[in-house]
Amino acid sequence: MPYALSDGTRLYYEEAGKGVPILFVHEFADDLRSWEPQMRFFSRRYRCIAYNARGYPPSDVPKAVAKYSQKIAADDIASVMRHLKIRKAHIIGCSMGGYATVHFGLRYARLALSLTAIGVGYGSDPDKRAQFLKDTEVMARRFDELGTAEAIKPYQIGPSRVQYQNKDARGFAHFCAEFARHSAQGSANTLRGVQAKRPTIYSLERGLAKLKVPLHIMSGDEDNNCLDPGVFMKRVCPSAWLTVLPNTGHAVNVEEPDLFNRITAEFLAQVDSGRWRPRDPRYYNKSTMTKK
Repeated sequence: MPYALSDGTRLYYEEAGKGVPILFVHEFADDLRSWEPQMRFFSRRYRCIAYNARGYPPSDVPKAVAKYSQKIAADDIASVMRHLKIRKAHIIGCSMGGYATVHFGLRYARLALSLTAIGVGYGSDPDKRAQFLKDTEVMARRFDELGTAEAIKPYQIGPSRVQYQNKDARGFAHFCAEFARHSAQGSANTLRGVQAKRPTIYSLERGLAKLKVPLHIMSGDEDNNCLDPGVFMKRVCPSAWLTVLPNTGHAVNVEEPDLFNRITAEFLAQVDSGRWRPRDPRYYNKSTMTKK
């Protein structure tokens, strides 16, 4: 099995296709298999790589919570690229992986051709922050005490997941079955080390305002915890595009794979062809009518 080493932790990866590299970074509730529709579609024209984060077998599952953090998650992306001798790549991440993608762009901008961040911002709302931290620890304890299959029952039908269940019952059942096989220890450590300690999107304003790497933010219009942070990123980051998909929940690439692929292909084509441009400075004119 192919592994990349990141600070002593083995990260399992798969790849397909040839061309400009795309690196896919998965969400908390899934693993690299969530990117299969994208691996098949984009590998026709790109070199596609997807890997399992630490804590997600067959990647290693470090026992210490200290081996999991938002910084480490971004560093792991760089480690996979280094192992595969990739100088620059398009980085595409969902939810937890979307957060890692944004942080990777802030820390390793020179390695990124573009950034696509899907469903990013959960836990950022200051009015809900305390509840988010409480819920995260409750879920971590469920993994500790009940094991994965039982622990995830309330999570998998959360308010931004039911859209997928309603649209595609077969696909949703497959998602739940795969989620139930995850490492309980890896999931609990990820919740405590990454999710609970990561900075909010709003705290990244200074870095986002300076970001020059093309950033594509994608959110479902029914993903309430990520919609406002997505709009915030669009407003403060001059390199950002924003796409909001109708009647859609959290994991856009899984819930609407065909639409996601077509929209993302257009974004990547704009970047690869040199047609992408940062926001026109005239956008910042405070007047709604004049040039001044």
